[in-house]
Amino acid sequence: MDIAQLHFLVAEGDQVQRHALADILVHVGVGRITQAPDGHTALRHFSAGITPAVDIAIIDLALPGMDALELIRRLGEAKSRAGVIVVGAQTNAVLFSVETMADAYGVNVLGAIGKPVIGSRLVALINNHLQPGEARGAHAQAPQLSFAEVGQGLQAREFDPFFQPKIELETGQVKGLEMFARWRHPLHGVLGPASFMQALEDNRRVDFLDWTMIEKSVAACRTLHDQGVPISVSINVDQSTLAHPQFMEQISACLERHRIMADYITFEMTESAVLSTDPHFLERLLRLRMKGFGLAIDDYGTGRSNLQLLARIPFSELKIDRSFVDGASKRAAIGMVLRSCLSLARSLDRKSVAVGVETKQDWDFLQGLGCTYAQGYYIAKPMPVEDFPGWLSDWQHFF
Repeated sequence: MDIAQLHFLVAEGDQVQRHALADILVHVGVGRITQAPDGHTALRHFSAGITPAVDIAIIDLALPGMDALELIRRLGEAKSRAGVIVVGAQTNAVLFSVETMADAYGVNVLGAIGKPVIGSRLVALINNHLQPGEARGAHAQAPQLSFAEVGQGLQAREFDPFFQPKIELETGQVKGLEMFARWRHPLHGVLGPASFMQALEDNRRVDFLDWTMIEKSVAACRTLHDQGVPISVSINVDQSTLAHPQFMEQISACLERHRIMADYITFEMTESAVLSTDPHFLERLLRLRMKGFGLAIDDYGTGRSNLQLLARIPFSELKIDRSFVDGASKRAAIGMVLRSCLSLARSLDRKSVAVGVETKQDWDFLQGLGCTYAQGYYIAKPMPVEDFPGWLSDWQHFF
């Protein structure tokens, strides 16, 4: 959408600064600007029936009357879809915490800026609204299928692994594939985990899906190797699957059937799954690493792990959650957290994988930070194994 078509609200208690913010907006081509000297006035402009609706609100933290924190909470409760930019004379740490709070309330926070506000920085945050990432697009509601239906689909071998490339940022080379479970449903088409994972988890049978995906992913790895593409594959597994007493025996037999070395297989577990001090689970991870398998901690940043705990886990890759990657180049506070995650991976001598790379800006930003690998829609969406060789040829030609 053109910036001239957007309705901006400037909520700032100081008249001089309020006018200065409005002048910046006029300078960049904004056509409609509403000013509010306090929080109560600002909130009234979000009331039902007010037209045109506010598209972007610039809110000063030191608003008189209803302060900015309460205003943000009220916007979250009202499920407002307006983009919010927070400005304030506070430290970066406070501004980052305000962003975090706004996200938790469900507010579409575009970012926060310290005072004095610099026009170029404000415009960059406005662009977060004008050019949202692909992942933020609307999706149709996924059908929720029962455990019995999921079981029938598994028995009919309707579940297949799709693969998303993992790229080495320094060279642009494809270094691996991550598996994503997909259900080729005869009526609903290709379905993602939202349609079937809950039923499996509720019945504690995620292992049904895990073993189907392990077997088919290792088979796909062999198919690619036979086509002259000796690439590694990462497979998401549930902690309960890894903890099964026969896991080591079964995975060894699987690799033997398909003539694949352990070095080509990485198992991915969520951060919350490895928050365990169970010695039996740690022993299983150690055995996997000693046999040559890779271990990756997925969704890093969403759990409660600390450096001491992570140092004990013999993982080879730290996969940084998309919430710290998407848009990090535009939001300084999120970028700061991303830098911290990458620094942690380096300090533990582990590879870092940034998940959710959606734009060239994200790609360039990660390159500048020294991240090892990247994956996301900017590179490619998950695809069937038969589509990968053609995609790889196009990618290699591009680079």
